[in-house]
Amino acid sequence: MPLTAWDKPAAPGALREFLLALLRMVIGWHFFYEGFAKLLHPAWTSAGFLKGTGGPLAGVFHWLAADAARVWLVDQANIWGLMAIGLALMLGLAVRAAAVSGMFLLALYYLAYPPLFSLVMRGFAEGSYLVVNKNLVELCALAVIAVSPATVFGLQSLLERKPSVAAANTGQESAPRADRLAPSFLGPMSRRHVLASMAGLPFLGGLVLAILKKHGWKSFEEVPLRGKANGKDIYLASATVKTFQFVGLNDLRGRLPYARIGEVQLSRMILGGNLIGGWAHARDLIYVSKLVKAYHHREKIFETLALAERCGVNTVLTNPLLCGVINDYWRNGGRIQFISDCGGKDVLAMIQQSIDAGACACYVQGGVADRLVEEGQFDLMAKSLELIRRNGMPAGIGAHKLATVRACAERGLRPDFWMKTLHHVNYWSATPARQHDNIWCEEPEDTVAYMRQLREPWIAFKVLAAGAIEPKVGFQYAFESGADFICVGMYDFQIVEDVNLAADILNRPLVRRREWCA
Repeated sequence: MPLTAWDKPAAPGALREFLLALLRMVIGWHFFYEGFAKLLHPAWTSAGFLKGTGGPLAGVFHWLAADAARVWLVDQANIWGLMAIGLALMLGLAVRAAAVSGMFLLALYYLAYPPLFSLVMRGFAEGSYLVVNKNLVELCALAVIAVSPATVFGLQSLLERKPSVAAANTGQESAPRADRLAPSFLGPMSRRHVLASMAGLPFLGGLVLAILKKHGWKSFEEVPLRGKANGKDIYLASATVKTFQFVGLNDLRGRLPYARIGEVQLSRMILGGNLIGGWAHARDLIYVSKLVKAYHHREKIFETLALAERCGVNTVLTNPLLCGVINDYWRNGGRIQFISDCGGKDVLAMIQQSIDAGACACYVQGGVADRLVEEGQFDLMAKSLELIRRNGMPAGIGAHKLATVRACAERGLRPDFWMKTLHHVNYWSATPARQHDNIWCEEPEDTVAYMRQLREPWIAFKVLAAGAIEPKVGFQYAFESGADFICVGMYDFQIVEDVNLAADILNRPLVRRREWCA
């Protein structure tokens, strides 16, 4: 039985052209979206990337990062360069020029953080690299494309006039020079050739659909549930018949004040990292921690941190397990600094890990400090403070129990700052006699009275009792009770409103029971 056209193997040359074109379009997709994502990111800048470089061109990159105007130029070159290169590669226009430009950018990225034999970049990485990383692999792929651009599957072929088969056989030109330089769509061209030249268009369409799905797609179910009222988004849930209005950046009324602990400048309200890490403290609702982790995927964490920065929150408090995420956020242009609680079984190892990851301050986590004090391990507490200070950063002691603070102070352990829980207990689930992860400051008035005697700055945490207390009430109670800073876990949709509340409280006279100590 004779083979049909579908049964016959593709010509080696045609298959090679197709695979090269596919490689070109896939890399183009990657480049375009890298640029587009930076354009969408509200706080993206190359400053963090430039400042952290340690390769052979570190001096040049650091010089670029030292001036805001130069950083802006680098930002624009990155965003629009990536998008232009990606578009050209996908559509098959000026392929060689786009490939060479892409190789140049990738070479700069590679030289900024070369994966050589010494550790250049600490923290989170997408994989394990030694000399060869994804930038180098993609650079080599673009080199192949530059040599073999596979323009048959690109719009460039529509703009290039090819001699006809008859002319090729006779050695004569098929048309006068002026006609030969004209676009080929003015002359004969097979339907297959036209379709092949437009192969990048459906690829580009797929990218647009994917972007809309990820960043701006409204499902048919969402449209009737979503509307606008007074410029704010309204979500009406039929099951609860409750309207939710989420404030945005346009509703931001002011900026948070700042203060210093040592040489570190902190916003008076610090973003707590428990919700990002999945420690929800939701009492007996055992599913909430999993729900919180599902909500805070990598991009949502970046959005939350960027929004906090835009609102003036310059610090996040987190666990060493999340240091890598912060490092990755910095490599994507974020600037927020972090305090590490150094929580873990080996407190000295956790401190060192936090220092290596770039923490601006460290402290012995409250639960760990409570345990060490109960066990009488004051020497280990002292070593912890010494290790942190030896690395040039403020050292703190955390505590859930007031007894921990008392014992440390009586033993002469004076940190650079205290982390102590503080909230009132006038909420329905505050039942100290039977704990269900529901109360964190069992002696609030005693805590306020004792902390008044201490002259070190105090960062109060759990000020909302993990969501049991209204922010307006909890913030005012904490600041009037003597806290110099408050640490608050916030979802992205709560940040603007919480910043407004904290700023309003701090910008009017407060009846404090303790002098400001920061």
